[in-house]
Amino acid sequence: MPLAALVGYVVFLVLAFGLRAVIHRRRTGSTGWVGLTGRPLSLEWLAGVLFGVAVLGSGLAPLAQLAGLTPAWGAVDRRLVHVLGLACSTVGIAGTLWAQVAMGASWRIGVDPAARTELVSEGPFRFVRHPIFTWMTFASAGLVLLAPNALALAAFAALVVALELQVRWVEEPYLLRVHGDRYRRYAATTGRFLPCIGRSIRRARSGSPVGPHSPSVST
Repeated sequence: MPLAALVGYVVFLVLAFGLRAVIHRRRTGSTGWVGLTGRPLSLEWLAGVLFGVAVLGSGLAPLAQLAGLTPAWGAVDRRLVHVLGLACSTVGIAGTLWAQVAMGASWRIGVDPAARTELVSEGPFRFVRHPIFTWMTFASAGLVLLAPNALALAAFAALVVALELQVRWVEEPYLLRVHGDRYRRYAATTGRFLPCIGRSIRRARSGSPVGPHSPSVST
């Protein structure tokens, strides 16, 4: 069902990126878009590039399958898998929007080092520190199941790596700098992407705390 995957992809972009940015601008005067940051080839820069590759690849995958450029994997290109994919993508999109709304004025796409947003720990953030990324991964996995091909899987892999880099090397250090012990206590009791999993804080060699993610920044 590559057409369903393409429709789901467009719906996700319009709601989670476009509409959310418009609403955020009306409420705060800013779209919340920070954009690509970090020195070229740095981990921060690489996270942003991979995220862009994932977003672009997720849209190209169903298009390529529809055009016959990328064959579907017959073993998983089945009705039951498609139904599961539709369910995952729908739940993932809804969950992403829920988490974005819960962030309120603290919502960002990327990290602005100069910003001082509130620490959000209510709603879905009571259960995981980065529910937006969790639900985004669900939605992306659903799109892969709707259009199971090599390009879709590569885009999904790029997304997973991008989120891990963003969380560990960009957002977590920022949140610890801004919120200090308050965030440390929150992180010690709340899972990273799934409840109860990843409740720890590590320190980088530089001495800057690094580890799990963020409720107050990001998509």
